[in-house]
Amino acid sequence: MSTIVGDALPNIPWHDRPAGSSDVLWRYEHNPIIGWNPTARTARVFNSAVIPFGDGFAGVFRADHKNGRPKLHVGFSDDALAWRLEDEDIAWVDEAGGPAPTSYAYDPRVVKLDDAYYIIWCDDFPGPSIGLGRTTDFRRFVRLEHPLMPFNRNGVLFPRKIGEHYVLLSRPSDSGHTPFGDIVLSHSPDLTFWGKHRLVMRSGGEGWWEGVKIGAGPIPIETTEGWLLFYHGVSGPCNGFVYSIGAALLDRDNPTRVIYRTPNYLLTPEKPYETVGFVPNVTFPCATLQDAATGRIAIYYGAADTYTAVAFCQVDELLDHLRA
Repeated sequence: MSTIVGDALPNIPWHDRPAGSSDVLWRYEHNPIIGWNPTARTARVFNSAVIPFGDGFAGVFRADHKNGRPKLHVGFSDDALAWRLEDEDIAWVDEAGGPAPTSYAYDPRVVKLDDAYYIIWCDDFPGPSIGLGRTTDFRRFVRLEHPLMPFNRNGVLFPRKIGEHYVLLSRPSDSGHTPFGDIVLSHSPDLTFWGKHRLVMRSGGEGWWEGVKIGAGPIPIETTEGWLLFYHGVSGPCNGFVYSIGAALLDRDNPTRVIYRTPNYLLTPEKPYETVGFVPNVTFPCATLQDAATGRIAIYYGAADTYTAVAFCQVDELLDHLRA
């Protein structure tokens, strides 16, 4: 039986698979958990990252302001479903303590690494690139050096070193709504200098659902069989892009080696909150919470670039599905 390597987290959100469903990944029955205009200054919160913190949970949220610009906001929750979002965006400082504001910031991921929480997001370098910062208390946020050159998106740090290196997934891109993209892995001895870039997965796979581009999603989950990576795949039908969710299993010691990969999507836009919104037909995973004791996984995803939603799966069932 496949198991998660990590800590027990019994207070993550969960509900059982709906009666009569055989889906390996199923939606929370009360989605979406964050809707339109969640704070005075923000219009939409989606594509965001949550993590255990203290006795509850903290998160870094993409919040599109009413002037159209995305910024990162902090939020806290007791149950990881009802969120108290701060109306002011994060006031970043540099390593010397001086102001280090962002022009825009979106699609964050958060990972506990060593003794700090690291935030990775799409930043303006100028032009889309990978931003990197850290916090220890979700109150003071320090911006670090950009790890990679523009243009790039979907930065995802692994939760521990592999060998002697930190490792980072990303998707090299261009300055627009990129009609292409593959997942690449980069190595660093110190989280500052990055190199040894390696291709992990190309778009296409076995299905058209990921034929245009792919991008890493939440922080990879370490299991006894390898690193479980949820990712988004994009198709390009005549009415525009469609973003769906898939999964892959990467080798624990060499995550450039893909062991399994879903031929079919696990979740695609079907519900009204996924098909209708600011950008229709988007399901975009950015975070997970997982309980090593039970194998339960809660997946947080952006829906239609408007809402925040949750889905669930069991790690052993998902890995059985990948092997099939």
